[in-house]
Parts: sequence; structure tokens; C-alpha cells
Amino acid sequence: MDKVYESAAAALQGVVADNQMIAVGGFGLCGIPEALIAALRDSGVQGLTCVSNNAGVDDFGLGQLLATRQIKKMIASYVGENKEFARQFLANELELEFTPQGTLAEKLRAGGAGIPAFFTPTGVGTVVAEGKETREFNGRTYLMERSLTPDVSLVKAWKADRSGNLIFRRTARNFNPNVAMAGKITVAEVEEVVPTGAFDPDEIHLPGIYVHRIVLNAHPEKRIEQRTIRQ
Repeated sequence: MDKVYESAAAALQGVVADNQMIAVGGFGLCGIPEALIAALRDSGVQGLTCVSNNAGVDDFGLGQLLATRQIKKMIASYVGENKEFARQFLANELELEFTPQGTLAEKLRAGGAGIPAFFTPTGVGTVVAEGKETREFNGRTYLMERSLTPDVSLVKAWKADRSGNLIFRRTARNFNPNVAMAGKITVAEVEEVVPTGAFDPDEIHLPGIYVHRIVLNAHPEKRIEQRTIRQ
């Protein structure tokens, strides 16, 4: 099956809708699906619950959707680089479900594996535990966390074949495989598309069974979030 679409807008057509839960891969600005985020913004969908490590910066990444007020709730582990994110939250204009970073990764991984919930010691005795079930195992208290299965997942990979098998590049792998596995529908943005069968099976990081649509973005901007140089 050829899963390649001609544009990011075409790849999202008939997939995204108002009030969905949408998970987005990446860590800061590393490994984010730039073209798909822009297409999601341009689609005009509203009332989104977005699951991501953070919301990018004010004018890039998911920060673009905060600027257009398309996000009603964020499920994230970090907000520090986005002033508009902080402003909306402090003004009660945006719902926020703070989630420890490892817990967020496991919520997505478990969702992709068909596991509805799991127990973790992270967050016990803190505000993270409020309203959640706790249980003791081997003398230690654990917190029950429910997994996430977003309506749509948007991810960034380095290469794909036309059947959707993906290879990620170095640290841009970050949250992307877990996000891809968790989504009911997953759309991948890639820098190179090769014929099906071109990959050695041992090279593949994520099998195409998890990927429904692919869009080529051969020249992403790859903006640097914090540039540090020597004097």
C-alpha cells in the first residue's frame, strides 16, 4: 500500500477535526513535524487537546496553534520556553495537565501496546497524585496512570518507505516512536521517501503497521531553540 500524500494539507484532510486529542512528537524543537503542525494550524480545527512534551516556542512548533487559540488543553511535561503558553495558563484560558516526562512517555507507549493503565512511583505524594488511585507493591506506594490513545498522532522521521516503515535520526527519535504507536491514525512527516523494500529490516525503527499516511518535507527549517556559541 502506498501511503505517501502530495502535501501536508492533503495528508490531514479527512483526518483532523474539532475537539480531537492530537499527539505530536518532538522534544522542544528537535524532531517536530514542522509541515504537519503548520497544516494543522491552517486547517482551522478548534478545541484541540494536544499531547506533547511541550508546546514549542511562541512562533514555532505548537506555539503557532496557541497563538491562533486552537488548543483548549495541553497534556505536557514542560512549558518553560513558551511565554504565550504560560500566559494563557495563568489567565485560565488554557487547561493544562502537567505530566512527569517519563510518565508521559509511558502513557503513550502503553497506549500503543494496548495497555490501559500502569503503576509508577513517580508523583506519589505530590499534586500529580490528586484524584488518582494508589496501590502498594513490595512495601512501596505506586500511582496508577491511564494510558493515552490520541485520535491523531503527528510525527517526524528521517526516512520512510512507501509502506510507512520509518527510520528516525539520532535524538530526533525522542518521543516520536511512542507518539506514532499510540495514535488511532498516525501521519508521518519525513525528509526522504524510498521504495518499499529498500530498507534492511534491521534498520527499521518503527514498522509501517503504525503509520497510515506519509508526507515528504525534504527541507525542514529545523530551527535551533537555544543557540550557544563560544566567545
